[in-house]
Amino acid sequence: MSRSPVLFRVDASPRVGWENLSRCLVLAAALQRRRRPAFFLSQLEPGSLGLTVKRGGNEWIDADAPAGAPEDLEEMVREVRRLRPAAVVIDSPNVKEDYLAELRRMGVLVASIDSVAGVRFPSRLIINPLLAPDCESYEFTRGTQVLLGARYAIVRPEIRRQRPIRSQEPVQPFRALVALGDDDPHNQAGDLAKQLLNCPRIGRVDVAVRPWHPDLAGLQALAESCPERLEIVSEPAEVPSRLSRCHFAITAGNAWSLELACVGVPQLMVVQSETHWPTAQRLEEEGAATCLGWHANVSPATVRQAVQDLLSDPLERQSMARCGRKLIDGRGPDRLVTALEVLLHPSRYIQAEAAAA
Repeated sequence: MSRSPVLFRVDASPRVGWENLSRCLVLAAALQRRRRPAFFLSQLEPGSLGLTVKRGGNEWIDADAPAGAPEDLEEMVREVRRLRPAAVVIDSPNVKEDYLAELRRMGVLVASIDSVAGVRFPSRLIINPLLAPDCESYEFTRGTQVLLGARYAIVRPEIRRQRPIRSQEPVQPFRALVALGDDDPHNQAGDLAKQLLNCPRIGRVDVAVRPWHPDLAGLQALAESCPERLEIVSEPAEVPSRLSRCHFAITAGNAWSLELACVGVPQLMVVQSETHWPTAQRLEEEGAATCLGWHANVSPATVRQAVQDLLSDPLERQSMARCGRKLIDGRGPDRLVTALEVLLHPSRYIQAEAAAA
């Protein structure tokens, strides 16, 4: 790597979740293809996540304070002076306007990844990798570039490579996939798997979770009780093969839902977070999925009926697959990196500063 690095500020733990870290890792991998190294200033729990960051070719710096705290801002200032990054990428809902403004005053390009639009952003780049909220919901200063919508969905390369493989529906018997995302805050993966096993016409159920899932041991014990029909998949290398063979998936309207839409997997969505409601609604409006509702209100009977309706209608499954593939093409990370490189180009920076003056 011969170019100035990019510094990521993102935390991952049971309290704040792991989705933010995962999308930053995908973006960092795209930056490496442009010969830009990435540094992660992060509080990570479990600590083994540090090895995950380093295996991706990145550097990890253990943060002293949670993102957004006054002590964290002091540490960020020190690291910016030490590393002299070309850009700083902030992905935390706890970071406020004064935090971002202080970093921008240091002369570094500040990019914010945000799906809430809860503060006014002095950042030069705002990224929303989900399908909502729209640009009108954000407040930002003059000269800020806003990138959001389906074109900028962050899809992992190994997932996008399944698009040609899933050009046709897999052969029966029917296989189901439970993929609730990097986070499963209400620990529903096991319950949904049991409900699917009790549905007629389903021959096998795969449950995709991260290795740090809080109930991974319980899920593995459940799989051992019926190994012929249930399997737990926790390693990233194992997930793509399950995508290419499943007939539908139960998701949560988050980043994984966008990845499955990119591949062309029909989806039934059980929303677990308010942040993901707009994305789930948009996917349903586009015809790529069916939203069953809020997790607390979705009964086993509702899941059973939705599965029966979907498996009985091959045209509906084909329509969902086509709509999802049309909506999400999987090139979001490359587009984001290109936009960042354009903003970092010296001539562009001079023009932007002159316009702001």
